[in-house]
Amino acid sequence: MSKKILFIVSNSKVIGKKNRATGVFLDEVAHPYVEFDAAGYHIDFASITGEEPGLDNLEAKEEPLNAKFLQDGGWKKMKNNRKLAEVDASIYDAIFVPGGLAPMVDMPENPLLKKVIAEAYERNAVVGAVCHGPVSLLNVKLSDGTFLLKDKNVTSFTNEEENNYAKDDVPFLLESALTAQGAKFHGAIPWSSHSIADGNLVTGQNPASARETAQKIIAILEV
Repeated sequence: MSKKILFIVSNSKVIGKKNRATGVFLDEVAHPYVEFDAAGYHIDFASITGEEPGLDNLEAKEEPLNAKFLQDGGWKKMKNNRKLAEVDASIYDAIFVPGGLAPMVDMPENPLLKKVIAEAYERNAVVGAVCHGPVSLLNVKLSDGTFLLKDKNVTSFTNEEENNYAKDDVPFLLESALTAQGAKFHGAIPWSSHSIADGNLVTGQNPASARETAQKIIAILEV
């Protein structure tokens, strides 16, 4: 039977004191979507509010994987996402959170999102996130009261990358926040492809890492 993947995407469209325009970073949703689709997986989208998300980096819409996502039904599915509260997340084999700056706005503390991620992790579904998407892992507590991130090997958009991208717009530095909750953070050369699987938790560093992150999720699901 086909594996089921739930993308949980941000609804935020602005960030920071200057209301910088943002959204889900195109490459970070498109590249994994195409990988999962090619693997024959069933893919659904959810968001906290159920509203249409924004898309960032549309400048790269002609890149082959991005174009395939936009033209072959992926973007249509994402636009017509369901409200997370109305989704039975227990039926999915994996949950995936793409980045863009947007998740830094609505995902650090949302209680339902934290509950969905904790339950998915504890039933051994794969939990994956890339770039700023790992902000969704912050403040997730497991049934024993410990943070999901404690002693986990993870990566995300690094402080070094943020310093040259959106330091003045984000509410905090993601690498520092993940580390503060006990994560063992591993960063690679800025903007290089880098991802880490620690058990059923998979994280990627930046847009260049999105496809590799999805491939690691697929490798776990196909065992």
